[in-house]
Amino acid sequence: MENQTSKPKKLLEQVSDAIKTKHYSSRTGETYIYWIRQYIVFHGKRHPAEMGAPEIEAFLAHLATQKNFSSSTQTQALSSILFLYRHVLKLKLDEVQITRAKKAGRVPVVLSRAETQRILSEMSGAQKLMAQILYGGGLRLMECVRLRVKDIDFEYRQIVVHDPKGGNDRFTILPASLVEPLKEHLARVKRIHDEDLQKGYGAVHMPYALAVKYPNAECEWNWQYVFPSAKLTDDLEAKTKRRWHASEATLQKAVRSAAKKAGINKLVGPHTFRHCFATHLLEGGYDIRTVQELLGHKDVKTTMIYTHVLQRGGLAVKSPLDS
Repeated sequence: MENQTSKPKKLLEQVSDAIKTKHYSSRTGETYIYWIRQYIVFHGKRHPAEMGAPEIEAFLAHLATQKNFSSSTQTQALSSILFLYRHVLKLKLDEVQITRAKKAGRVPVVLSRAETQRILSEMSGAQKLMAQILYGGGLRLMECVRLRVKDIDFEYRQIVVHDPKGGNDRFTILPASLVEPLKEHLARVKRIHDEDLQKGYGAVHMPYALAVKYPNAECEWNWQYVFPSAKLTDDLEAKTKRRWHASEATLQKAVRSAAKKAGINKLVGPHTFRHCFATHLLEGGYDIRTVQELLGHKDVKTTMIYTHVLQRGGLAVKSPLDS
């Protein structure tokens, strides 16, 4: 019987493999594949190998002029397409000048300490605890929902953030006021995990190839999510049921609802707590380099955007109306 050769993988399957090889997050992978697909469809499903910089520029111009997407979205789309050419097709575009959209100079929405507490007081349960961690430790939304039990260090009162945006792990603060509430929460999560194990489940998703390297770790308590989903869901690839981390959409909805109940007339979301964390630390006199390290910013210029609040409006100029 003749050996059957394996069927060549489709382009987007090759992209998915390249993303896994680079150890990019699943969210980044989904974003890259989305924009690559949009780029191909925009050009009548032509193969990207037949196109180059002019087609990329035309697609980005379409996003800016026809779709009115922000500069950050255009940059995201460009990064996705460049990944395709550099890491999948192995084609160089260096000889062609590609103009990146200029990012708008917007300042973040920041709440006062009183406003922050008003919102938190309108929340309860795991959603409140997650919001408190976002504010108390300056975490991003996905960094919070992906926390594992092993990432919480109660002795040194710190949180380890693994594989964050930018790729470099970091330590941040575990507020003393959250130690006991978090221990009580984890005790409840531990009981749920024990019940899952008794039913033949309890294996959590493992990052990268750690499931192969440590075959028993996926069922160990230390690897479980701090904020697991409310129910088990099917993992078709592994042919089992898993309890994934909590949905980020659930927290987003809870924060918006709490802000509305608190009467906060600002555009508030989970990421607002990270902005507040940075601004309130700077207001408290902490060094900007310290805040930069806690946030995980590579460039201090990114952190300096929070100093606008310290100027107290109008570059600290006193209004003539108040004279």
